[in-house]
Amino acid sequence: MKRILTIIIVFLVLYGCNEDFLDREPTTILTEDVVWQDKSLVYSVLVDLYGRIPVFQSIDGDYTDFVEMNNAFCSQPDFYSQFQNTTYAYDRWNTWNYSLLREVNLFIQKATEADALEESSRKEYLAEARFIRGWIYFDMVKRMGGVPLITEPLTYDFSGDPTYLQYARAKEYEVYDFIISEMDAIKGDLPVDITRRGRATNGAAIALKSRAALYAGSIARYGANTPSVSLSGNEVGIPASMAEGYYEKALAASKELITAGDYALYTKLLGTDPSDNFAKVFLDESNNPEIIFAEEYKAAAGKDNGWVVRNQPWSLSEEVEGGDLNPSLNLVQSFEKLDNTFEKFQTTDADGNYIYYDNITDIFANRDARLQGTVIVPGSKFKGAEVDIFAGWYIKATNSFLSGDTYGQYKLLPGETVETQIVGFDGPIDGLEFTAQTGFYMRKFMDVTVGSGQRGTRGGSDQILIRYAEVILNAAEAAFELNQKDVAATYLNMVRSRAGFTIPLTANDMTFDRIVNERKVELAFEGHWVFDLKRWRIAHILYDGVKSELASPGVITEETWTRPFSLWPYKVHDPNGEMDGKYIFREVLLDNVTNGDNFRMGNYYSKISDDVLSNNPKIIQNPNQQ
Repeated sequence: MKRILTIIIVFLVLYGCNEDFLDREPTTILTEDVVWQDKSLVYSVLVDLYGRIPVFQSIDGDYTDFVEMNNAFCSQPDFYSQFQNTTYAYDRWNTWNYSLLREVNLFIQKATEADALEESSRKEYLAEARFIRGWIYFDMVKRMGGVPLITEPLTYDFSGDPTYLQYARAKEYEVYDFIISEMDAIKGDLPVDITRRGRATNGAAIALKSRAALYAGSIARYGANTPSVSLSGNEVGIPASMAEGYYEKALAASKELITAGDYALYTKLLGTDPSDNFAKVFLDESNNPEIIFAEEYKAAAGKDNGWVVRNQPWSLSEEVEGGDLNPSLNLVQSFEKLDNTFEKFQTTDADGNYIYYDNITDIFANRDARLQGTVIVPGSKFKGAEVDIFAGWYIKATNSFLSGDTYGQYKLLPGETVETQIVGFDGPIDGLEFTAQTGFYMRKFMDVTVGSGQRGTRGGSDQILIRYAEVILNAAEAAFELNQKDVAATYLNMVRSRAGFTIPLTANDMTFDRIVNERKVELAFEGHWVFDLKRWRIAHILYDGVKSELASPGVITEETWTRPFSLWPYKVHDPNGEMDGKYIFREVLLDNVTNGDNFRMGNYYSKISDDVLSNNPKIIQNPNQQ
């Protein structure tokens, strides 16, 4: 009922009552005049706008967003084409969200005129609406480049001449400048309140400024490496001379938030288990100092998400589904060893012989704690029970493998008369839905509350959209680009210390590759990776369409990452031998991964749709779209 009332209010406020088609005052619905005199009703309109802000890699959205760039494979057959026809379409990541922008502009107009509201409330609501508008513009500029900057609600006058509604694209840096200036203008009208997650705050405005300035700085700096990705009017591309200024703004905004001390890294479970602590960052909604801005879910109130339903381990599922997203070996091996070195998982020795591990988890030991806070690896637990991930048996005597084609299948091992389970209930089984086909399941965002994995109730955990660790990484990257490598190392060490690293990085350790990898592992599946690769102008290098082998971890631009790989564990059958019951591992390329990702120059900025171009001749197309 509350949802219905909200819809009625939004409709009336944003669309209605400009025409005198009603002769009598309605008695069963709220009029526009009534709404704009009541603080709680205006807030209802604002809540509706918050509920529609764009979120890339939404935990209740399209899983295509998560499997791009090969940080994950999807076990659902509907997604296999993502790994077979792998040239990204030019309109991938396209958006043109002016319907929502118009509603926000209309809200700002009406709230500005709402004299009946208390001034303090009116200022705060206006600031929140401007934050939402800045968020929408950021989402558009990172996908499309410069877009028309429209800050008032446009209305067609039915004159037959729409030209006054036709705005040209702004320069790309003008959109970033707009966002930065808006966040500066509104931050003082927003509260400093770390308990407020789903609404704009002083901290959220500063953090969005930090993010926007960092994007603009890197496009200015690294855009020089892709000169064809530009337009003569700077609708796409930012002059290199502006890079330093943007990095300075990104660093200053990040420092402002860091030195204020209102937010902090989440450490409640750090002394118990650093991996559990990292997983809890995304689940603990009680006085969590790391959350700056989030999309709120309340399952009991009807706003829920299907993340757990779709990703829970098959053997522990509350439904007849799960295991959709399988993190790739490419991502998993990007988590460093605790001595600050990168290393592929050791599966064979120098002579090509398998390496035997006593326990299935041993191969993952002494790695960055964020690994097992992000990914469910073989042998780890979910909801207190161990996941059942093993691909089969390695028959040592014949150097052969025995496996199955369905969940937890039983067969006879050589020389035995009683059948044995020869594959895990969670797989991995190539081509079998719900299993951990890469050898891994998702842990990030996985709510362990009973019912979160049921279709009837689904999950209610919030999705963090801005968190404190990102701000620290923004500061580190900006400092690095300003050649303040000692400062950059200090910021990276703040984040890495929580992940279990005890050897601090120094200025000499700071490289572009290290900055990139740190964001890759800390912010995995949080909506950053695709657009980070774009702003650094390295996506076309890493995803060149050629079928690649598994790249070396920590090496960013010297090898390509066009295909996702898997790591499969096997139990060892060696009766009466010393290796019996141990484990070996194999790197595997799944049968449904048949082609290498091909990111073209035209993918840096998405194709503007034909209907937009035909409706407005002032809009020019993005470069490299043919």
